[in-house]
Amino acid sequence: MSDVPQADRELDAETRADPNDHKDELRLWLRLLTCTTLIEGEIRTRLRERFDVTLPRFDLMAQLEKSPDGLTLGELSRRMMVSNGNITGLVERLAELGLVERQPHPSDRRATFVRLTRAGHASFAEMARAHADWIAALFQGVPEADMRLAMQALSRLKQSVHAAADERKAHAKE
Repeated sequence: MSDVPQADRELDAETRADPNDHKDELRLWLRLLTCTTLIEGEIRTRLRERFDVTLPRFDLMAQLEKSPDGLTLGELSRRMMVSNGNITGLVERLAELGLVERQPHPSDRRATFVRLTRAGHASFAEMARAHADWIAALFQGVPEADMRLAMQALSRLKQSVHAAADERKAHAKE
């Protein structure tokens, strides 16, 4: 008989793996990935249905909302961890919709600043409010105390991942 509770075995059904065949670290990683995928999928669907916008467009607008002076395409690319070509396409579409504007960089003629327009700020504000409500609804079944514990545990996990990455980089330099 399995030593893993029935509820945990059912929650791990998405991994198509017997929980007894994997280390806890792998099971946790798969659980995190599944939760992230489920939440992201729901947010993508809601953004498309309510605002006819893709998640990458929303993410780009969020980056610009945080940077009122604007960002270059290269800065957007780095922040969003996508290619310059992807950013260019997103900016083109948002510019066509009147949500962003491009302006020449004052000291680098090869670079362009991208900023939200007034319409872009207003549109993003509406989407951001809805997004926050959707996240709250998705998490409504999780008690506040559990969320605090999860945040603490995830903070420790983040520190562990950074430490492991730093260690890998140090060994790579040797």
